[in-house]
Amino acid sequence: MIEIKDVEHVAKLARLELSEAEKIKFSKQLGDILKYVEQMNEVDTTGVEPMNHAMEFYNVMREDIVKYENTREELMANAPDSESDFFKVPKIN
Repeated sequence: MIEIKDVEHVAKLARLELSEAEKIKFSKQLGDILKYVEQMNEVDTTGVEPMNHAMEFYNVMREDIVKYENTREELMANAPDSESDFFKVPKIN
């Protein structure tokens, strides 16, 4: 059972102001949640593989294959101003 002092501690961490009635209510609710977790600990999971998601899914991304590579000249042709092999841009103060 969760004690009221535990609820007060969590409320303080969350910066919540709780009335005495709320402290009692949340103490019972948190206790019920922990009882349910204990029930789940009793389930026999022998042979069940751990999983990180409820549904199985696989990476559906395609291979990273270069289909066309622009030449330096093609890229530099788009620059409004260039110097040597570099884009020339205004100075930033």
